[in-house]
Amino acid sequence: MTLFLLFITGMFAGTVDAIAGGGGLISLPMLLSIGMPPHIAFGTNKLQGTIGTFMAVLKYYRHGYISLKKVYKGVLWGVAGSILGAVASQLMSSEFLHKIIPLLLCAIFVYTVCSPKLGHQDREARLGESIFYLLFGFALAFYDGFFGPGTGSFWVFALTFFLGYNLIKATAYTKVFNLNSSFIATLCFAAGGNIDYRFAIAMALGQIIGGRLGAHLAITKGARLIRPVFLGVVSLTIASLVYKNYANAQMITALSRHANLALPVLAVAVLLASMLIGYFRLIKREKSQTPG
Repeated sequence: MTLFLLFITGMFAGTVDAIAGGGGLISLPMLLSIGMPPHIAFGTNKLQGTIGTFMAVLKYYRHGYISLKKVYKGVLWGVAGSILGAVASQLMSSEFLHKIIPLLLCAIFVYTVCSPKLGHQDREARLGESIFYLLFGFALAFYDGFFGPGTGSFWVFALTFFLGYNLIKATAYTKVFNLNSSFIATLCFAAGGNIDYRFAIAMALGQIIGGRLGAHLAITKGARLIRPVFLGVVSLTIASLVYKNYANAQMITALSRHANLALPVLAVAVLLASMLIGYFRLIKREKSQTPG
């Protein structure tokens, strides 16, 4: 029964991940919930996720959304960044990133909601590809190796904003760079004996289906599907990081003593909900105005 549940989880996580990233938000908690030690869960999650990402990359490549002549620049800088990030994670504290990353993701969320045309089609790039991959290929891979959460979201946003890619193309390239760093991380976990291969294979079988299905849905539905899923993944990542880094016993006690804080928190929640509702209404209005 556990293996079947992991198979279904892998399929669902692979589908979501192939569309907009964030599959680890689904698969990792499931592995932890069955009592797997964290270091084994992380390694197992990396292996099964890498297989799903590979299937998605294959699907995007066969449909012409990935150019090997372009992607190698990001891959090469990504290898260097991933290795240095992994080394730095053993030597430096990531406490600062724990605090700042939710804020950066909030900025991406708000900008994306307020820019309904972002990623609907290719547009002129703000940076040359060589400079972009030198800066972001290395920096985002370093971040992925050092800390990790939200890397896919940062990649999608950077590719659409700086290189002018449409959301399908940006998602396809993001999968390549995720595959690059995930493969390196998987080798490290395997070398340390931190993978439960029985559970990893069960989830990987689901990922094989989910990775192909998610890429197919993204290709056929385009930005209409990718955009809301992307916003959902960013929201869940923000919530997860805020909960892990701020929701401790001291904070809960402080909130109970300062009930007046509930009002601004509620206001922020209403604001975010209003942005989402406004966005979907705008999309519906644009769709209704489009000639049949």
